[in-house]
Amino acid sequence: MSLKGLFNARWPGVALFDLDGTLVDSAPDLAAAVDQMLEHLGRTPAGIDKVRDWVGNGAAVLVRRALAGKTDWEPAQPKDDALFKDALAIFFHHYGRLNGQYSRVYPGVEACLAHLKNSGCRLAVVTNKPEQFVAPLLKQLDLDHWFDLSIGGDTLPVKKPDPGPLLHAMEQLGGTRGTTVMVGDSAADVNAAIAAGIPCVAVRYGYNFGGSVETLGADAIVDSLAELL
Repeated sequence: MSLKGLFNARWPGVALFDLDGTLVDSAPDLAAAVDQMLEHLGRTPAGIDKVRDWVGNGAAVLVRRALAGKTDWEPAQPKDDALFKDALAIFFHHYGRLNGQYSRVYPGVEACLAHLKNSGCRLAVVTNKPEQFVAPLLKQLDLDHWFDLSIGGDTLPVKKPDPGPLLHAMEQLGGTRGTTVMVGDSAADVNAAIAAGIPCVAVRYGYNFGGSVETLGADAIVDSLAELL
C-alpha cells in the first residue's frame, strides 16, 4: 500500500519514524551491551534473541527486563532500586561504546526516506531510545541527513505509547492530523499514533516484544518500507 493511499492520493506532509526495529536493526548492539552488563553483575548473558523481545520501551525498561530475565517484569521492590540504578549505569557505559557498531539499516529504508524527502515531506525520528544515543546512531549509519527533527525517549516528560512525542514532532514540523503519518514496529508506536489521531504503518520485521503486529490496529502493514512508495 502506497502512503498516498492514506492521504487521498497525496503524499504525507510529515512522516514520523520509530528507530529501533523500524529504520535500524540495532538489536546486536543492544544485546552486546545488555550481556556485558549482566556479566559485570555476575549473571548469565541473555543473548540476542531474548533482547530482541525486550526492546521498545526505552533503556530503563530494557534493563528491568534483563534483570528479571523476561518481558513481563513486576515493579521493582525498594531493595532492588540500587541494583537497577547500577545496572542502568553499566548498560549506558557499554552501549555508549557499542552504539552503531553492529547495527544495520533495514532494506528499503533509504529508498523510502529519499522518495518522501524528494516529495517535499518533512521527516522526524520519534523513538523511546534515550536522546543521547539517537543522533550518534543516525550519524554512524548515515541516516541523519534525512531528518529535520529527532525526539528521544527522554526528550519530553512522556514517551510512546503516550501520543505526546508524536504530537510535539508533528507540530514542530508544521504538520496536522490530516497530513502526518507514523511508521513503527510495535504496539507502542501504533497505540501512540491511535491516541494522537494520525494514521500508522507497522512493519512486520521489527521487534514488537516478540508478538505479531497484525492485530495492533495499524492502517497498513508492510514487509519493507519500499512497499510504501
